[in-house]
Amino acid sequence: MCGIIGIVGTRPVQDRLIESLKRLEYRGYDSAGVAGVTAGGVVRRRAEGKIKALEEVLAAEPLVATVGIGHTRWATHGAPSVRNAHPHAQGRVTLVHNGIIENFAELRERLQHAGHRFESDTDTEVIAALLDSELATGRSPLEALKATLDQLTGAYALAVLIAGEEATILGARRGSPLVVGYGEGEMFLGSDALAVGPFTNRVCYLDEGDYVAIDHAGAAIFDAAGRPARRAVKTVAASAALVEKGNYRHFMEKEIHDQPEGCQRTIAAYVDALTSATAVPGGIDFAGLERIQIVACGTSYIAGLLGKYLIEQLADLPVDVEIASEFRYRQPALRSGSLVIAMSQSGETADTLAALRYCQARGMTSAAIVNATESTMAREVDVVWPIHCGPEIGVASTKAFTAQVSVLTALAVAAARARGRIDAAEEQRSVRILLEAPRLIAESIELEEAVRAVAQQIAQARDVLFLGRGPMYPLSLEGALKLKEISYIHAEGYAAGELKHGPIALVDDKTPIVILAPSDSYFEKSASNMNEVMARGGQVVFVTDPEGQAHAPKGARVVVTAPRCDPLIAPLVYAPPIQLLAYHVAVLKGADVDQPRNLAKSVTVE
Repeated sequence: MCGIIGIVGTRPVQDRLIESLKRLEYRGYDSAGVAGVTAGGVVRRRAEGKIKALEEVLAAEPLVATVGIGHTRWATHGAPSVRNAHPHAQGRVTLVHNGIIENFAELRERLQHAGHRFESDTDTEVIAALLDSELATGRSPLEALKATLDQLTGAYALAVLIAGEEATILGARRGSPLVVGYGEGEMFLGSDALAVGPFTNRVCYLDEGDYVAIDHAGAAIFDAAGRPARRAVKTVAASAALVEKGNYRHFMEKEIHDQPEGCQRTIAAYVDALTSATAVPGGIDFAGLERIQIVACGTSYIAGLLGKYLIEQLADLPVDVEIASEFRYRQPALRSGSLVIAMSQSGETADTLAALRYCQARGMTSAAIVNATESTMAREVDVVWPIHCGPEIGVASTKAFTAQVSVLTALAVAAARARGRIDAAEEQRSVRILLEAPRLIAESIELEEAVRAVAQQIAQARDVLFLGRGPMYPLSLEGALKLKEISYIHAEGYAAGELKHGPIALVDDKTPIVILAPSDSYFEKSASNMNEVMARGGQVVFVTDPEGQAHAPKGARVVVTAPRCDPLIAPLVYAPPIQLLAYHVAVLKGADVDQPRNLAKSVTVE
C-alpha cells in the first residue's frame, strides 16, 4: 500500500507532487521520492524517512518540471534506504511501483546476463530494466509496456516516465489499484482518489490488468489483452477519498477487492523478499516457548484457529485458541513460559482486552495482532504485530481477516525455523509461496461472476451448511459467519468429518451445502462427504481447484474453481469466494451490507 502520484501538468509540478504524497502518508512508508522531466532529461530526488527529508533534498536541488511522478515506499525488497527508494531508473525508463514481482530474481539474472547493472535491491528496478530492454528492440512505449507486463508475475501498480516522451506518463495495474484523474489540460495518475484529490475530482478506476498512457489530451486505456477500453469517469469528493468506495457499490465489496494489495503489504512487513527469509519484528524467542494462547472474538477468533493449524503443523508448538468472552471466566490453567496473542482489528475489543490483561497478570509474555497500532491493546502488550491492511469501513471484516491470517502464516514459518523444524531452504520455499498469495488472491477475486451466479440460488435458502476439513474447517466457520451477519440467512460451519455425527440430519433438497475442498491431502475424504450429501438430496456448491474439479464426484449443483495453490496459502486464496458469496447474497436480499442490523465494527463493551 505504497503511494503513487503522476502529473502531466501545465505548471510546476514539484510542490504538487509533495502535496499529494503528504495525503498518502496514512498508508505508512519508510522513504519517498519524485522524478520529473527537465531540460536535462528525467531526474530524480529521493530520501530515506519521512517526506520532510525529501523536502530538504528538494530545497537544495529543486525539481524544475511540469511532468513528474512521486512515491512513498513501504519496503518489500531491500531495506529502507536512498538507493532502494523510488523512483527507480534504467536507461530511458524511470518508474514507481506498488506491489511485489514474484519472478524478479529470474528476470534480474536474465537482465544481468544481457548487460544491465542494478543499483538497488528492489524488484521494481527489474521492471525498469525490462521495459528499457523492450524499448531497445524498437517497440513503441505502449508496445514495450505491454511486452513487459506480459513477463511479470505478481502484483503491481506502475507510473512510468520515458526519456523522449516528455509529455506522457504510462501506467498499469494488476492486484494493486490505480486511478486516472482528469483535469483541465492536465492529467493525473494516483494509487487512490485521495492522491489526485488536490487537483481534480473527476477520476476513473482502472480495471484489473489495464494499462494506460496519459498526456495533456487525455487518457488512452487498454485492457489486459491490449484492446482499447473505456472506463467510466466519476465525480468523487476528495475530502472523503480515504473512505471512498470508487467503482464499488459498498465498502465491503471494495475491501474484498483491496485484499491483494492489503496482503501484499502485510506479508512484506514479515518477510525479506530478497533473501526469502522471515523477518518477524519483536524479538520473541519461539524456540523457548512452551505454548501459545490466542484470544479473540468473531472473525479474529476464526483467524486464530487457522493460526493454530499453521503453527502446530509447521513449528510443533502447541496453540490454544479461545473465544475471549469465555476465556477469563473459566479460570484457565496458564503458565508464564507461554505467549498470549490478542487478536483484534480495532485493538479495542473489550472481551479480548480483558482476556489479555488476565494473561498478563499471570506473568505471560504478550503480543497483539492489530490493525490500529495506537489502540489500547497495542499500547499494553510487549510486542505489536500490525496487520497493515489500511482502514476497514465495512462492519463485516474481510481484508483484516486475510491480513491477520497472513501475519499468522509468517509467524508459523518463523517459529518453525527458530525451533529447528525446518531448515533454511524450506523457510525460503515457504516465503516464496507466501509471496505468491497477493497474485493468487487477485485471481480468486476474478471468480466474482461465478460466485454471483451461486448467490442467486443461496439467496432463496433458509439454511446453509459450510463444510471443510483441515484449515478449510475454520474457513467454513468464516463463510457461515459472513453469510449470517450480512444476509441474515441461518448458516453453520462444520468440520466435514462431523457430518455423520448430527448435521447430516439437516440435509435435504432445500439446503445448499458449500464444501471447501482444494486438492490437498484431505480431498478424497471431502469428496466422500460430498457424495454423502448428494445421496440425501443435498444441493452441493463445490469450491475446489482445477485438479479437484477434474476428480470431483459428479452431481454438484455448482463447481467454483479457485486457482491452484500450495496448502500453506489456501486459506488466503479461498477466503475471497466465500466473502463474495455472502456479499452478493446480501445484495440480492436488499440488506444493508456495510452496516448490518444489530452489529458494530468494534465491540468495546462486554
